[in-house]
Amino acid sequence: MSKFRKAGILGIAIVIPVLIYLFLVIFGKNHYALRTFYPIGVNTVEKNGKKINDTTFYVIPNFGFVNQNGSSVSQSGLNGDIYVADFFFTRCGSICPKMTSQLTRVQEFFIQVPEVKILSFTVDPDYDSVKVLNNYAKQYKADSSKWFFLTGSKDSLYSVAKNYFKLSALEDKTGEEEFIHSERLVLVDRERHIRGYYDGTNPADVDKLMLEIDILLYTYGLKK
Repeated sequence: MSKFRKAGILGIAIVIPVLIYLFLVIFGKNHYALRTFYPIGVNTVEKNGKKINDTTFYVIPNFGFVNQNGSSVSQSGLNGDIYVADFFFTRCGSICPKMTSQLTRVQEFFIQVPEVKILSFTVDPDYDSVKVLNNYAKQYKADSSKWFFLTGSKDSLYSVAKNYFKLSALEDKTGEEEFIHSERLVLVDRERHIRGYYDGTNPADVDKLMLEIDILLYTYGLKK
């Protein structure tokens, strides 16, 4: 192979990753608009002397639960963070291990970004004590400063699932595992708006989640 051909191949190998990176940055910052869920009204605001209709969106209300270390975690304490929420239980042998395994990917991808958190709410608080959640978190190598496994009263947990995150969570005494809950992961931005739902058992959908977290980080100026 000639020196010129080798140099050409080397040049292409160097340039292509740079072009892909630039495309993603430009595309993400300027063209990729994430959806905001649940419009609740329209406010008229004045900008530069012109009246503009500004849509207002649903905001996650405050909540408070206990994590795997016995510490309190609240929505108000997460203000300024982007987070992913899901509902699970430790005795689940079907979709929960898949979801939790996928969330380990999210944790590792954003391990150096303190503004990205993960909240996993149990739907089986009678069994999932702080100690049980702590052991479960260790099993998946969860960083306790980033990934919170949460428990509390059953009524509060089910209400937060249904009324706050718009997901299903209920007991099913006729089923093999006694609980029904959604497999979806929920992306919440710094303003407490819901920005996306993703199938937590589908690696491709979780890839999309991570991309859209990146887009939010660019939007907030938290990633260059």
